[in-house]
Amino acid sequence: MSTPVLVAVVLFMAMFGPSNGQLNATFYASTCPNVSSIVRGVIQNALQSDARIGASLIRLHFHDCFVNGCDGSVLLDNSSSIVTEKDAGPNVNSIRGFNVVDNIKTALENSCPGIVSCADILAIAAEASVSLSGGPTWNVLLGRRDSTTANRAGANSNLPTPFESLSNITAKFSAVGLNTNDLVALSGAHTFGRGQCLTFISRLYNFSGTGNPDPTLNTTYLATLRQSCPQNGSLTTLNNLDPTTPDTFDNNYYTNLQNNQGLFQSDQELFSTSGAPTITIVNNFAASQSAFFQSFAASMINMGNISPLTGSNGQIRTDCKRVNGG
Repeated sequence: MSTPVLVAVVLFMAMFGPSNGQLNATFYASTCPNVSSIVRGVIQNALQSDARIGASLIRLHFHDCFVNGCDGSVLLDNSSSIVTEKDAGPNVNSIRGFNVVDNIKTALENSCPGIVSCADILAIAAEASVSLSGGPTWNVLLGRRDSTTANRAGANSNLPTPFESLSNITAKFSAVGLNTNDLVALSGAHTFGRGQCLTFISRLYNFSGTGNPDPTLNTTYLATLRQSCPQNGSLTTLNNLDPTTPDTFDNNYYTNLQNNQGLFQSDQELFSTSGAPTITIVNNFAASQSAFFQSFAASMINMGNISPLTGSNGQIRTDCKRVNGG
């Protein structure tokens, strides 16, 4: 499918598809018409000094939506009424990009004060990050409002981790209404960004308590990763999620899986779990970047529609880190 046709299909889905819900692509057309260009401009500037920021921003949207829906709760700091999600196990010393979100919010408050929610900023930033890195574009559905609560316990239990089996991660996606195709497509966001040694070092030396490396790891790739992450070395050393094109959004993630070069256990299991329905999807996306791009855009729309606060629910935070008046 050509790019113009792909964009047209995704636009149709965004405007009229079944995942539409109460959100729509033109929500800010009259109240903040430059919202997308403002967000994109801040991210373009951030990318000049931080090649990781695109991957970090899409991860913030993902970690937001999987906990109480896409409500900006992941951005809230500790306060007298908030127990932050930032300190949950899957997030602590891991999620990042909050300064860029704050810069986006400041720019939007200067242009159209009190209009754009922090939850919508994350959704728009995810799309901009992907398209600026060579990936697909889509019309982001908008109209989310911001939560006044956070849910650290939910972040600890609901977020997929790099160490989990395919069945566990499939269950976590299913719990928020996402299917197997969504799982494989959204995992393709690991085509850019970095991972710390601590997220995969067990695969290198003592997989599942065996005292041996993960047998699904390509042996040459294993040797490379062991150099970067020695057994008693730093656990915070960063490694490319995609060793082939680390800062480009493309379908190489899937060819890496075919070559047993998935960095995380949760990545490689999409291809290496015997008889799994994910294998066919991985092969499809490896063979066709346009098929991946089309599915990724549709799945991002699906994920962005998880339990949003709309109408008079929630609020429009003036500072993404704290509840208004808090």
